[in-house]
Amino acid sequence: MSDKVIKIGGASGYWGDTALGPKQLISYGGVDYLILDYLAEITMSILAKARSRDPEAGYATDFIERVMKPWVRDIADKRIKVIANAGGVNLEACRRALEAVAAEAGVTLKIGTVEGDNLLDRADELRGKDLREMETGAPMPDKVMSVNAYLGAFPIAAALDAGADIVVTGRCVDSALAVGPLIHEFGWKPEDYDRLAAGGLVGHLIECGAQTSGGNFTDWEDTQAGWENTGFPIAEVSADGSFVLTKPPETGGLVSVLTAGEQMLYEIGDAHSYVLPDVICDFTSVTMEQVGDDRVLVKGARGREPTATYKVSATHMGGFTCIGSFVIVGRDAAAKARRMGEAIRNRTSAMLEEEGLPAFTKSDLQVIGAEAMFGDQARPEARQAREVVLRLGVHHPRKEGVELFSKEFVGAALSMSPAVTGVTPGRPRPSPVVSLFSGLIDKDQVPVTVKVGGEPVALKVASLRGQGRPQPAAPVESPRVSEGRTTTLPLID
Repeated sequence: MSDKVIKIGGASGYWGDTALGPKQLISYGGVDYLILDYLAEITMSILAKARSRDPEAGYATDFIERVMKPWVRDIADKRIKVIANAGGVNLEACRRALEAVAAEAGVTLKIGTVEGDNLLDRADELRGKDLREMETGAPMPDKVMSVNAYLGAFPIAAALDAGADIVVTGRCVDSALAVGPLIHEFGWKPEDYDRLAAGGLVGHLIECGAQTSGGNFTDWEDTQAGWENTGFPIAEVSADGSFVLTKPPETGGLVSVLTAGEQMLYEIGDAHSYVLPDVICDFTSVTMEQVGDDRVLVKGARGREPTATYKVSATHMGGFTCIGSFVIVGRDAAAKARRMGEAIRNRTSAMLEEEGLPAFTKSDLQVIGAEAMFGDQARPEARQAREVVLRLGVHHPRKEGVELFSKEFVGAALSMSPAVTGVTPGRPRPSPVVSLFSGLIDKDQVPVTVKVGGEPVALKVASLRGQGRPQPAAPVESPRVSEGRTTTLPLID
């Protein structure tokens, strides 16, 4: 087996992530590839709205302004290849912006794009094909803001095969940003299910940036000393799919079996059947071994034949919301806050009825500082807090409904509880609610195009149209009951 090892750094977990990731990984991470994830479901609707106002908008501008402009010369000099889903809903505008940055810096970079995920122009066609919500069976909404298929890794690999230095995509599964380079480097085939699953795990562990290298870690005391410079993750991957998870030297954070294990379980649903476009992953046999300081060896992922479909997500308007907050202090602060929240909700509900408007669709009253998030697990002494935040949110199908709430929320300041002060100046701002619709579409119905330097590239397969199906995991035997002394540990603290 080849001794070749490819180093992939995960520099961004979302649009808005810190600029430390690219700085660390490019400057002293020694990586071959830099991957950056920018797209959440709501981000697609924001980008679609931006493009409707400006034909040159619709992509993740942070990629240009905070990554490529400051680092393009270093990227070119060190021959680091960059994969990012920063194209959003306007790949061509993103490509032009990249070309302008490279030209200004005096470097030559071949830019690849992966197109085909954006199905907004085909919304009526998809609705006519009776696209249904995958959980509820509801039909696709009449008015949608964005419609995108989650593409796989092989188009990214095709762009790299054609010589691309930078590959930008629209919507793809997050892990594809890492799997694409591995397919390119190691020549993995569509039927190499175990390797593709291992690559999927590589991507899954580093796609959220520093979350796998000490960020959001349960045992926060073990990492807090280095939070100012938390290290971003690096996967050192071998041809068989095994890899060592690590981070740049002299950075904060922690790479351990526990930090990696927490990330592996993040957002996967069923570890036995984690569905990606190119493979169904089984992570139940994965092993993690600490092999050095901030070095964890990961192996054992297994894969099965992929499904015949892509997941499609559409965003649509789902009414309006408004959230107001007051600080309330002094004796019985929690009781005063709860009663004030109830009174504001009752008052505005009555006004809606008087105005002939529908009732609030839902509301949420929280007393922050009195362990509102803990429900029945809240400690009795928390009710004695002398400083709390009343947070009251409402949802209404019409903007007029939340505008009424906004005005009346502030209007309660002098007519209810004593010892009240505002959190933010002015009235709380009404906001539109973006709702998510997710369905499945046959892969044959989603043509994918790859370009490098603006020229089409031959694509043998965008994603294998398999017949695989998620399978329920085998029953797990109950663990042996321990004997001897026991210790009680809090699961909620």
